[in-house]
Amino acid sequence: MGDADLPLVLDTGSADLWVLSTDCVSPNASATEPPACNASVPLYSPTTFQPTGLNASLLYGDSLTGTHAIGPIGFDTAGIAQLSASNQYFAAVPQGGTNTSILQTGSSGIFGLGFPINSIIWNEILSSRFPTSERAVLARASTNFATRHFPDLSFLRNSSTNLKRGAPLRSSSLPTVSEVLDTFVPFGPLVPRLGLTAPIAAVTLQRDTVQVGGNAGTLSLGALPPAVQADNLTWVPLRAYTPVEGGLPAPADSPDEVYPMAWEVPVDDVFFDGHKLPRSNLSAPNITLSALIDTGSSYIRGPQDVVEAMSNVLGGQTYPCARPHNLTFQIGGSFFPVDPRDFGSQAYEDNTEDCMPSVVATDPPASNGSGFLYSWNLGDPFLKGVLAAFYYGNLTYPSQDPPRMGFLSTVPPDAGEQLGAAVSSASGSLPATSDPAPSGTPSAAVTDAQGVPQARQSTVSGGASSGASAAASLDVALWHVSAWAVVWTALWMV
Repeated sequence: MGDADLPLVLDTGSADLWVLSTDCVSPNASATEPPACNASVPLYSPTTFQPTGLNASLLYGDSLTGTHAIGPIGFDTAGIAQLSASNQYFAAVPQGGTNTSILQTGSSGIFGLGFPINSIIWNEILSSRFPTSERAVLARASTNFATRHFPDLSFLRNSSTNLKRGAPLRSSSLPTVSEVLDTFVPFGPLVPRLGLTAPIAAVTLQRDTVQVGGNAGTLSLGALPPAVQADNLTWVPLRAYTPVEGGLPAPADSPDEVYPMAWEVPVDDVFFDGHKLPRSNLSAPNITLSALIDTGSSYIRGPQDVVEAMSNVLGGQTYPCARPHNLTFQIGGSFFPVDPRDFGSQAYEDNTEDCMPSVVATDPPASNGSGFLYSWNLGDPFLKGVLAAFYYGNLTYPSQDPPRMGFLSTVPPDAGEQLGAAVSSASGSLPATSDPAPSGTPSAAVTDAQGVPQARQSTVSGGASSGASAAASLDVALWHVSAWAVVWTALWMV
């Protein structure tokens, strides 16, 4: 960002880019007790920051675990590895402007990989171009940070759609759908602006506790990892939201379009220890089962009554660490188990007997177009056992190149036995580590039989830790990203 190299948390559950700046604020500061600005991570210096005069209130989590980051919106040059984009809009959050756990992970901000329509920054910029008295509020105006953020697109449902695409935004009237679509690239998230050979990102996460290793932590932009075959993945469509469900209306020149809000995929069923879990009674029966795929969550989150049913099977809030449990999600007809080594974490210090499941309750799906419809949030415990591919498709006309997700399970058949061996060999505490994100591009010396890059064998012994909270190490892997950059920037949008 600008002149700084910053390690960021990858977050497929959000769509905004924000970084911690060298500026500092503190609600508890006073003349006699100035704010403490002693972050130990690299910070963004706003010397090249071009402010817009707008502010972003970025909301994360749910009603149980809501967090926030607040800071001014501006633009600067942003890049990752060999790719960059000028005039990239983002939020420069001052130290003290967030209650997230970013600093504990050794990171300097969040890199959202979601869709423009779900970007708070995009919403703020778009809303600033229209008088408040003549439009519905675009951004999430709630000051309750503990809430799922969901865009308000109601202002578009009665707006005229008879203007041609490409017309300039009008500051004195409501925008048409086509005008809104034209803002996706100039004001939207970073990934669609990078000019990739294909509109795809793929992620694998490294196991950082119990038995450190597994998949290498990688981000692949523009292609799958070289040895991975697309036909080996299970591909599923994303949930598209109709205007009645709160989604973006279709443009006049393509009246049947429906748009995704997030990386939300249909789920056939969920199984625990060989038994199919019941559907939740907390959501309307007409809402089909789906899950948000969320690299920014350290847990798997599900319906409260279903999570309680799982707890009853476990016999309480803890379970023996050496006993493997099998939580499996059926997606697109294929089964994707959570690796037993990722299902839980150590409950008490110096105790490898008791573990807590990494599955917690979350809010039920919303209704009447007021929020997201997913019941499950599949975070890092799920993602450490798969290669996940995020295919954006055509952002403005998704029917021409539908967005979708692909999954490839990497859980070995003997994962339960490996869990038992890891627990029995641990001394005092289970191994834990957190590696800083390396710069540059990786060389995957080892892949599994499916071509997925594997982490180097860890030398971490039981109880060793870097002191940071769980965070997968990240290699930035880029293949075939430059030759067709200009072409693909156009193809994403037309």
